[in-house]
Amino acid sequence: MNYFYLAGAVFIFLWGIRIIRPTQRGLIERLGKYNRFCNPGFHWIIPVIDSMVKINITEQMIDAEPQEIITNDNLNARVDAQVYFKVKDSEVDVKNSQYNVNDYQWQIVNLARTTLRNIIGTLTLKSANSERGKINSELHNTLREETGSWGIEIVRTELKEIDPPKDVQETMNKVVKAENEKIAAIDYATAAETVADGVKRSKIKEAEGVKQSRILHAQGEAEAIQLVNEAANKYFVGNAQLLRKLQTVETSLKDNAKIVVPENSELVNVIGELAGVLPLTHKSAAGK
Repeated sequence: MNYFYLAGAVFIFLWGIRIIRPTQRGLIERLGKYNRFCNPGFHWIIPVIDSMVKINITEQMIDAEPQEIITNDNLNARVDAQVYFKVKDSEVDVKNSQYNVNDYQWQIVNLARTTLRNIIGTLTLKSANSERGKINSELHNTLREETGSWGIEIVRTELKEIDPPKDVQETMNKVVKAENEKIAAIDYATAAETVADGVKRSKIKEAEGVKQSRILHAQGEAEAIQLVNEAANKYFVGNAQLLRKLQTVETSLKDNAKIVVPENSELVNVIGELAGVLPLTHKSAAGK
């Protein structure tokens, strides 16, 4: 008989053992009434009389489930979001997650869906896609305020997708493609214009160089002739002087220099003038 009681006591003891992991917190209820809070470790409850509820306090993610939302420009957008949350690990917060809300995960999903409809319903499809950060911020703030008494911490929210209808998406893709082609054409035209402008400036510089070279060359020849004439006048006398001047003219004409002969003029007189020689005069018919 003693063995029977002993075995029964061992069975009841083992039956009442409860182990709380580091990722959990526990609430013990006795006959339906809150009794005590359990931290990680070993705990024992009275079977049948006591019951324990284990609550996960790690960060969790739930999907708000895709839904069709009418935007401000009357387009149906398929919207989905994810909510990351966790139950706070204090006794008060753990109790609130169990006694202040019925199934907080289901409540968060529905609250997120309603909040998304309210936010996106005031935006156009284009602005909704371009202002995802703003939508995430508003959704996060709303959920945090509404779940403040649930013992829940809303860690972050992420807008998963905002997909327009298929025909609208195709039109948007065409617009983006056309805009990209326009930008590429403008860039090409700008580059071509830059190249043409560079070639133009190069040609101008080249022409200016040729012009300056010819001017300098002509000035050099003129100065050379002047120096030779001055030297001839100074160091040569009579025919020798005339010969030196003619040699100078010969040197100048050797480089294919062009001479314009005025009408009714003698070529020999023109050359003579270049050399500094008095022109020849024709004898009058009466003097013959």
